[in-house]
Amino acid sequence: AGASLVACKSQSAGGAADRERRMKWWHQARFGMFIHWGLYSVLGRHEWVMENEGIPVAEYEKLAQRFTPQPHAARAWAKLAKQTGQKYMVMTTKHHEGFCNFNSKLTNYCAPQQACGRDLVKEYVDAARAEGMRVGFYYSLMDWHHPDGAKCEHDEAARKRFVKYIHGQI
Repeated sequence: AGASLVACKSQSAGGAADRERRMKWWHQARFGMFIHWGLYSVLGRHEWVMENEGIPVAEYEKLAQRFTPQPHAARAWAKLAKQTGQKYMVMTTKHHEGFCNFNSKLTNYCAPQQACGRDLVKEYVDAARAEGMRVGFYYSLMDWHHPDGAKCEHDEAARKRFVKYIHGQI
């Protein structure tokens, strides 16, 4: 689904050439770090734990209070990436669980407001750039937390509200 957003943008004037340039760089870079984490990290299992294990939203939300990443973790990741010859880093900004690792005006279900009190995406971007790394983001369009997330496939009003929410965050 995220690829469709990129595809739509790349169709704009000059978009195809820019996409080709970026993809060429990525193929040449060959080696990068993907930081895939969120509330599911607290449980130490897989990122689909909420869905696959049927954990109710109200119960899963409580994990935010226990999601307290070490300060400066992103600095260590970026230094490691550079030391090992990696050229870029990608971090999960929001996974299917709907929890945002960045501050959002559209939900308080995010790290700065309910977890560690810090914008983890900002920390990651600052650390990666300080080491000369290219920065990428993974943002899931699926959202098990948002009330319209599951309804939008069959409810046009819910779909419109959900798309507005997603566009507001991106």
